[in-house]
Amino acid sequence: MSDLITQFLPFAFGLALTGAVSGVMAGLLGIGGGIIMVPSMVFAYQLLGYNPDVIMHVAVGTSLAVIIPTGMRSARSHGKRGAVDGGIVRLWAPWIVAASLLGGLMAGLYSAAALKIIFGVMALFIALNMALPVQRRLMETLAGVPMVNRISAAVIGYISALMGVGGGSLTVPTLTAFGTPIHTAVGTSSTLGVILAVPAVVGFVISGWNATGTPPLSIGLSTSPHSF
Repeated sequence: MSDLITQFLPFAFGLALTGAVSGVMAGLLGIGGGIIMVPSMVFAYQLLGYNPDVIMHVAVGTSLAVIIPTGMRSARSHGKRGAVDGGIVRLWAPWIVAASLLGGLMAGLYSAAALKIIFGVMALFIALNMALPVQRRLMETLAGVPMVNRISAAVIGYISALMGVGGGSLTVPTLTAFGTPIHTAVGTSSTLGVILAVPAVVGFVISGWNATGTPPLSIGLSTSPHSF
């Protein structure tokens, strides 16, 4: 018993620390924290020896599940300050729901290596986008194109579902490029992150219902935090 406690205490502490940092980032930047949680959980699952073919999927699905409560608290906080644009939410929500659900349902079709490549490439793009206004310039060019808001919402929903993030890293610069004030973009992104995460988790549960080698108490490709 003591050996088991010794083995899991550092793991539990690491997850708690990761959750705290992710929560702060969700509230401050509206990004859901998934960009931190996913690689952290993959590393933890590798140490514990779970099936390498599904640990990336489980990390992504679990990250999306965690985003739901953290995103709700963040969205509520931003909403109280009037920083959530209801018009944008109503415009983007149907497309984000459909695309993120599709992403979750299709997750099982991607190998672990493919999901890692998607996550890595998009993480590099997000980092580049923070340093250089890559996405902003593109969005400003396309701002007058009909359906561009809906297409943007769908693309962000699908990619974010496969990455296990709330979409804020893409949503915030997209909204600001469309002329939304930064504080409103962050608050609105938090709300959209919850709308994105719920159908994505449903998709991961369905697509991974018969998955084997997942951590204890997993439901499809999403793990309950209580399993730790």
